[in-house]
Amino acid sequence: MRTTIRLAAPVLAAGLVAAGLGVGTAQADPPAAAPTSYLAGVGSDTSQDVMNAIANSSGTFINNQQVLGSWDATPPGSSINPHPNLTGARASYAGGTGTGCAQTRPNGSGAGRTNLELSLAFNGNAGDGCIQWSRSSALNLAAAPVSITYIPFAIDGVDFAITNTSVVPRSVNLSDLQAIYHCDPNFVGTGPNFAITPMLPQAGSGTRSFWETTMGITDADVNNGVYPCIINGTKNGQVIEEHSGTLVDDKSIVPFSIPKYLTEIYGTIADVHGRTLLGVLNGVYPSLFNAGNAASTQWPVTRELFNVIRTSQVGTAPFSTEFVGSNSLVCQQTAIIQRFGFAVDPNCGSTTNVAPGAA
Repeated sequence: MRTTIRLAAPVLAAGLVAAGLGVGTAQADPPAAAPTSYLAGVGSDTSQDVMNAIANSSGTFINNQQVLGSWDATPPGSSINPHPNLTGARASYAGGTGTGCAQTRPNGSGAGRTNLELSLAFNGNAGDGCIQWSRSSALNLAAAPVSITYIPFAIDGVDFAITNTSVVPRSVNLSDLQAIYHCDPNFVGTGPNFAITPMLPQAGSGTRSFWETTMGITDADVNNGVYPCIINGTKNGQVIEEHSGTLVDDKSIVPFSIPKYLTEIYGTIADVHGRTLLGVLNGVYPSLFNAGNAASTQWPVTRELFNVIRTSQVGTAPFSTEFVGSNSLVCQQTAIIQRFGFAVDPNCGSTTNVAPGAA
């Protein structure tokens, strides 16, 4: 195998900026007795912990009452019941039982959007009202049954991760990384036993979608086997959860949110980084993604994180109070956003990203 990737000094977790982390852990799902008045949110793993913390902060309470409820993306296949008092609301089309809003936990941005859409409308009929908003780490403006709006609130930096004993060089250029995900034999060798096996998270993951776009590949081509070196969503029968390094071996490479990595190693959230270390991209160390810098311009791969609501509710309280505009309650939680390693989005609260729909 011939490779043009540059070697560099290791990037050690201990050398990364803590960004004020290590102050307690994020609370998981709301209690089983969550009130019907909650605006229930599901979806992205990337933003679940920071949005859990924001939802549980008194800074987003209205009249001293918690308004937002945020349910985790994992463990996959488990059940949630965001509005247990809505008797018979959730039908079998969404994996539910017909008892309140019991349903299979939406795992990822795509599943979160799907469940939001089903809650707003289904086959031209009124939805069941089980989900009021969703978390998304990718922007998807494809038409929806009901028009939805993606409202940004934070900036994430995305890196690649490898094991601490990996055969993959720890410093690469973005073009080299793209070549790896295109299965260029000059970089990954020839099959079936490829020297490097790039990984993608589970289907429906916003990180998967964002990373595919960044790498210049399409989900359809990945699923059709155009890139045979890619480990596609599962490995050894296990789902590749985004921002988890537990399935990464010494030949593998996987996308990883820098803030998620930092909050894992500093104990702010559950640590599933395994033996992985973050890489150096275009000669830039991941510590230069700075949560205190709104633009984080020094890191080459960034994205916005969104909360998604029905477009017709953009001007209606409590949706407008919580999500819309730079003075919204979510946008005011800058300390929490930065404590979880993300940068505050200068466009926080914008309502310009609209997916069209019939209503």
